[in-house]
Amino acid sequence: MDRFDAMKAFARVVETGSFTKAADTLHVSKTSVTQLVQQLEARLRVRLLNRTTRKVNVTADGAAYYERVIRLLADLDDAETSLSSASALPRGRLRVDVPSPFARLILMPALPAFHARYPDIQLDMGVSDRTVDLIGENVDCVVRGGELTDQSLMARHVGDLQLGVYAAPSYLERAGTPSHPRDLQDTHHRIVGFLWARTGKVFPYAMHCDGERINVLGRYVLSVDDGNAYLAAGLAGMGVLWLPNYMAKDHAARGELIPLFENWQLDPMPMYIAFPPNRHVSTKLRVFIEWIAELMADQAPVLGRRGT
Repeated sequence: MDRFDAMKAFARVVETGSFTKAADTLHVSKTSVTQLVQQLEARLRVRLLNRTTRKVNVTADGAAYYERVIRLLADLDDAETSLSSASALPRGRLRVDVPSPFARLILMPALPAFHARYPDIQLDMGVSDRTVDLIGENVDCVVRGGELTDQSLMARHVGDLQLGVYAAPSYLERAGTPSHPRDLQDTHHRIVGFLWARTGKVFPYAMHCDGERINVLGRYVLSVDDGNAYLAAGLAGMGVLWLPNYMAKDHAARGELIPLFENWQLDPMPMYIAFPPNRHVSTKLRVFIEWIAELMADQAPVLGRRGT
């Protein structure tokens, strides 16, 4: 039995709550994971996990052992990356997930600079606006916009996106230009709905001007759950959009989107980088988090304190 393989297998079972999921994330068979955990329990002479036909629960001894195991595995990772030039150049595979517009417009153009600085970090990047199960899918971190509702995650507030309201000329020619946000509640106006992953619903946007505050939901004939599709629908004239300014600025400069309600303000959208709790932040993850923070400081700096 390789003790470190056994520790990794045990830790993944605890984190995923399943031998099958642990095997999938480790890219080995369920039988291998089961045997490694059984051998580990035999060596320690302690039951680490309680198994039923439906789920796996960690025992009290297993929970205490898990806390030590994850520190040992993290220390091993740091020890490997600290050898020779690796102390200056972190290495290894990093699994991340980011929103699609952020990836296309901000992250991808900047990645050559990251790769030049850290050539030995391999990024496996999911690009989506969906809710990601960081532990179950073995993802190291996610970048997300909006307030985080999963309080179990560790998170760092890295930026605040300024928002605006926009519409395509084709839409305004057809429906007219609204003069007040409440006009979007009228039957002849339409928005493009954005389905937020954490709720699966379109929610109202709060807007304020000279002491007046209004929550605007609007009516829609199309709602989508992807930022790039949302922008494309607005450009096609399907309705009014609420957009981070970084997504709208080039289209507005070309006249493809027209800003609306410019005297009104919207609360900025916070951006977070989140990662699983109870995991040591490896060197490669630490430098990626710092790099994202640097990137956002240039693109959308934090406007106020929101915690870590």
